[in-house]
This record gives sequence, structure tokens and C-alpha cells, in this order.
Amino acid sequence: MSSSPEFSSSSTTTSHVAADEPPTWRPPRPNTTTPPPPAAENMTSNSPPLDASNYPGGKKSLAGISLRAFLIGTTLGLSASLTLTLRLFSDSPLWRVPFFLASLCVFHFLEYHVTAAHNTRYASVSAFLLSSNGWAYNIAHTSAALECLLAYFFYPRESYFTWSGPVAALGGLKIQLVLGLVLMAVGQTIRTLAMAQAGSNFNHTVQVERKNGHMLVTHGVYAVLRHPSYFGFFWWGLGTQLVLGNVVCFVGYFVVLWKFFHSRIQREERFLIAFFGDEYVQYKKRSTVGIPGIW
Repeated sequence: MSSSPEFSSSSTTTSHVAADEPPTWRPPRPNTTTPPPPAAENMTSNSPPLDASNYPGGKKSLAGISLRAFLIGTTLGLSASLTLTLRLFSDSPLWRVPFFLASLCVFHFLEYHVTAAHNTRYASVSAFLLSSNGWAYNIAHTSAALECLLAYFFYPRESYFTWSGPVAALGGLKIQLVLGLVLMAVGQTIRTLAMAQAGSNFNHTVQVERKNGHMLVTHGVYAVLRHPSYFGFFWWGLGTQLVLGNVVCFVGYFVVLWKFFHSRIQREERFLIAFFGDEYVQYKKRSTVGIPGIW
């Protein structure tokens, strides 16, 4: 007898029926075997490429920049608050120490901020100048704060902190204190303007070769001062020691800063003459450095 054919499995039946039905679309399953790297999770096909130097440990590490900005801002707020508290509610001259710390915070913040705003290519972690100046720089500032503290606790206050009598017209402030504040304000302003006006032509290190687009800046503060950023830091540094009332560190700052800038300016100007020739020679004749003994 003949018998109707029997199918040995249900899969054959399923495929036979599916052939008579229109095909259906199913979404592709995600590949769970190779997850994307963390940095690429939020990237789309239109995202710009990431700069490797922005990663932690890089020269422009975003984590490093944000951490330094946070620490500088926190220290500035605390030191400024302590300065006002000691100045307004006590007669202690120790307000000068947190004031000195606050001024350092402002200086280092502006170093990075102005670089980022006007010379973005070089806005790296080192632009804060917190550690790139070497151990001598940090020792100098630590010594200045220590001298102020030691003088307060171990020497007669008036004979050490007062080099001259108070100025009645200025509310009884000491002459050296007023002079120190003026030097700090002028020095910081000139240095900040110099960095902003030079723009991409400014660099924290001496350039030994002329790069494309490097121009000789002779406008703004550069019309008068040949090295306004050095002028600004020199007088700002001496002003901090006058405010602190330091004698030893004032002399030390003067000697160290003078020797440093004298050597650096001589070296830098040899390269500038090589870069710009007679243009720089003529500019040098009609401008000044503004630091005693450096021409």
C-alpha cells in the first residue's frame, strides 16, 4: 500500500511554511563579546578625534588641569578668608602670610588662564608653573612665609616689621606695606598684559628656533618694555617681600631674580637677534627692560 510521506522533524515543516510567507525583519543583536573601550562609549561617527595628551598623565591632561584648578581655587578662598579675618578682627601682622598664599594662587591661576585664552596651543598642565620652575622656586616661597612667621615669634615686632613710620593719609599703613602692594599690583598687571598681548608669540621657555608665524611684538606694553613679563615678575616678587616685612628674603629675592633674568635675557636676545636681525636691534635701542642694571 502506498502511504503519504511523513516528515521526520518539525524543522522541515517550519522551513516549508516559511517559504510561503513574506520575510520578516529582526533587529541585529548587539555584539556582547567585545565591548567598546570606555573612551569610545559616548562617541558617534561625527565626533572629533580625541587628543591623546588630554588623557590622565598627558601634557594637557584634563584630569590634571581640573585638579590643579580646584586646589588653587580652594586655597585662594581659604587664604583670602583668613587674611580678612586676621586683618579685620585682630592686630596681628600674621595676615600677611595667608595674603602671600592668596597672591600666589592668583598668580598661578592667571598663568594658565591667560595661556589658555591667548595661546591655547601651549595650555598644558605645566602652564600653571606650579612645579615646572624647579625646587628652588618652591623653596624660595616657603622660606618667605617661614621668615615672616619666625620674625613674628622670635623678634620684636615693631623693629622688624616696621622699616618706616605709618602714613596717616593711608589709614596708618606702613610705607613699605603700601609700596609692596603697589609693586605687586603693577607687576601682576604688566605680566598678565604682556602674555595676553603677545598671544601665540609668548612662551614660558626660551625658543631656540623661529617657528612659523613667530612675530616680533612691539605694541602695547612691549612698546616700552622689551621683556614685560620678566619686569612684572621681578617687581611682583620684591613686592611680596615688602608686604611680608621680610629682610633676608627681600635681599635674597633681589639677588636671585636679578641673576636669573640677567642670564636669561642675554641668552634670549641672542636668539631674537638671530630671528629678526636689525629689526630687533633697532627695537632694543628704543625700549628698556625695567630691571636695574639690565640693559
